[in-house]
Amino acid sequence: MSLEIRDLHVDVMTESGPKEILKGVDLTINPGEVHAIMGPNGSGKSTLAYALMGHPKYTITSGSVVLDGVDLTRLAVDERARAGLFLAMQYPVEVPGVSVANFLRTAKTALSGEAPKVRTWVKEVNAALAHMDLDPSFSARSVNEGFSGGEKKRSDIAQLGLLGPKYAVLDETDSGLDIDALRVVADGVNRYLADGTHGVLLITHYSRVLQYIKPTVVHVYMDGRIVASGGPELADRLEAEGYEQFEARADA
Repeated sequence: MSLEIRDLHVDVMTESGPKEILKGVDLTINPGEVHAIMGPNGSGKSTLAYALMGHPKYTITSGSVVLDGVDLTRLAVDERARAGLFLAMQYPVEVPGVSVANFLRTAKTALSGEAPKVRTWVKEVNAALAHMDLDPSFSARSVNEGFSGGEKKRSDIAQLGLLGPKYAVLDETDSGLDIDALRVVADGVNRYLADGTHGVLLITHYSRVLQYIKPTVVHVYMDGRIVASGGPELADRLEAEGYEQFEARADA
């Protein structure tokens, strides 16, 4: 049940025509693993996240993304979600007029093929919100509307826990969080990982989140591809020394 990314190339349309952003990404994540992607601004980290989920702005020109034997590259966004992929965006969008409770129930129904029972579902939603230090009243509010930055990120991880996808792509979920909110978010991700059947691709700029969500592998990502990989100590090295040491590999 691995998530396998093979020689992934992705273009984005610009005023002057298509521009290649991903230049051959290779990565395999197995159940129970956390792979951290670290790289400078503009290196294509968020493009990788959105391309995996099927954002129409990004065109996969070659390569494959296979989840549990299913090639995702020809599937629509909702089909990728049903196949078991989840994306927590760096900037979660507001959805006015759609309550958190209705949004989650609709998503759960689409994933499982049947609507959850209302009585038990309300309890599950309230428990998930409580785990993320969110008041039960959040379930009646429009998705992310009027939420603080930290509340949006905690709401995303509540969704992750309720929907239970096979793999989660977390695009800078730690950005903008104070230390208390970071711990709550990390605890939520660790609960999701606890049974060993799920995997995480964690995109981040900073090693501090990796003190709470322990990575299996850390990847250095520059100019649209992975240029180096190592253990958790690699994140500390990047924090101390920066990315300059890897520039020659990115240019090769």
